[in-house]
Amino acid sequence: MTTQKQQQQQHIVIFTTASIPWLTGTAVNPLFRAAYLANDGDRRVTLVIPWLTVKHQKLVYPNNITFSSPLEHEAYVRHWLEERLSFPLGFEIRFYPGKFATDKRSILPVGDISNAIPDEEADIAVLEEPEHLTWFHHGKKWKTKFNYVIGIVHTNYLEYVKREKQGRVKAFLLKYLNSWVVGIYCHKVIRLSAATQDYPNSVVCNVHGVNPKFLEIGLRKLEQQKLQEQPFTKGAYYIGKMVWSKGYKELLTLLEKHQKELAELEVDLYGDGEDSEEIKEAARKLDLMVNVYPGRDHADSLFHNYKVFLNPSTTDVVCTTTAEALAMGKIVVCANHISNEFFKQFPNCRAYDDGNGFVRATLKALGEQPSQLTEQQRHELSWEAATHRFIKASDLSRLSRADSSLSKRSVFASSSFSVGKNLEDMSAYIHFLASGFETSRRAFGAIPGSLQPDEELCRDLGLSPMTPSPNSLKED
Repeated sequence: MTTQKQQQQQHIVIFTTASIPWLTGTAVNPLFRAAYLANDGDRRVTLVIPWLTVKHQKLVYPNNITFSSPLEHEAYVRHWLEERLSFPLGFEIRFYPGKFATDKRSILPVGDISNAIPDEEADIAVLEEPEHLTWFHHGKKWKTKFNYVIGIVHTNYLEYVKREKQGRVKAFLLKYLNSWVVGIYCHKVIRLSAATQDYPNSVVCNVHGVNPKFLEIGLRKLEQQKLQEQPFTKGAYYIGKMVWSKGYKELLTLLEKHQKELAELEVDLYGDGEDSEEIKEAARKLDLMVNVYPGRDHADSLFHNYKVFLNPSTTDVVCTTTAEALAMGKIVVCANHISNEFFKQFPNCRAYDDGNGFVRATLKALGEQPSQLTEQQRHELSWEAATHRFIKASDLSRLSRADSSLSKRSVFASSSFSVGKNLEDMSAYIHFLASGFETSRRAFGAIPGSLQPDEELCRDLGLSPMTPSPNSLKED
């Protein structure tokens, strides 16, 4: 039951596309965002994450970790976060039905996931990866269900698609699909960097921070530097999901082309993924010493003594591991790419323009000690700073619960009878119709049988089985 205090508070509901124990950005960052938004007690916060059947859990979660119930999964998520934070968790966790798409290497929603929140509790929604969450959405219009909808764009989908067969054609079509669904369903869009495609009503702002553990590691390294001890005893490394598109192709190409100049270099690679065997084979063919190891948590003590983090990836929007490396006091050698713009403010970020620049930056970094970060620089990497940036960029600070409860009729829908509003409603209805038939869904890449949750998902989540019907969820 909602209390009177909760009725007066903003209720921020964060929907995301992945969950711990999958250590991907859309699992980790929304989890910290929920914790820090709820920490001051001024807001009610709910995090909504995908629930997968055991069959699908085995496809995505590492180390054969599975959960028999949402309650067990929630306990695991909370324990993971509690180990990394120094304050109590003040947010709720709910689940929506999902399935893992092996071809897309990602979790896609099943059914109308906005149903995870009762209508009377719906206030402000944050869609982490709004395009991903709405490509196949068939249900209530997000702007109708919620008073205010904020999209946070995490992923440069166009760059990934361009690397596929007929990639430029696919990217052209995807660009317009993304703009269409995000425009229909979001009032405000935050792009983590300008590496993503542009959207109407969008701002560019990095609203991510780093796990506090990384800042603690950095402080210990800073103390060692002040005592003139040797804080870093290892050389260069890279950590990331082991698929070619996550920077491995660029890194191994650079190492291959510049083997003579980098003859003394030793690089350790850490990761797991679909392309692991191919990447290991490519590394073995190099004359350089390139060691490939299974993935581990970046906060593991194994990584503390590395001095240089190499990250030539240009597919990221804002690379979480780059931020973590900087927080730990390391030197980062990265491409001079728009996705790294936020990191250029830090003295230990060394951006290069080409292969020769990569060689110079890497050798220079290995030959010197990292600069000591100031207190302000460390703060910029923190979740406290990221939360402040999010509140400002999303305009939440100007929107009280009283304001947002009127937003459907006034603040955001003042032009309900305008041509633009009518066109948007018509566009949303077309998307609703197109997403309501299995044939059209499959044509656009949806998982078969994802229009409504199946019997197993319904049983796991305590949902009433629904008969798929393209008109069953038609808006009033």
